[in-house]
Amino acid sequence: MARLKKIPQRLCVGCQEMKPKREMIRIVRTPEEQIAVDPTGKMSGRGAYVCPSEQCLTEALKRKRLGRALERTVSEQVVEAIREELMRRCPKM
Repeated sequence: MARLKKIPQRLCVGCQEMKPKREMIRIVRTPEEQIAVDPTGKMSGRGAYVCPSEQCLTEALKRKRLGRALERTVSEQVVEAIREELMRRCPKM
């Protein structure tokens, strides 16, 4: 009998729902205190996950959940980088 592989789940800081890690966008605060989008999901540092939807990103920023999860304030440049990643993953938006 084949064993089912466990799918890692992560909490979206926007909608507060658990979803598969592969479907989400990871934002990471590196050990050098830089905040960046992590397309591979393997960069070292503190991470936070957002669903690939504009609504979740807006909610995470409005309620300051993204900054709280990363323990730093999120600059407008980082927000633009996240939006670009959203557009790359979901061009229909």
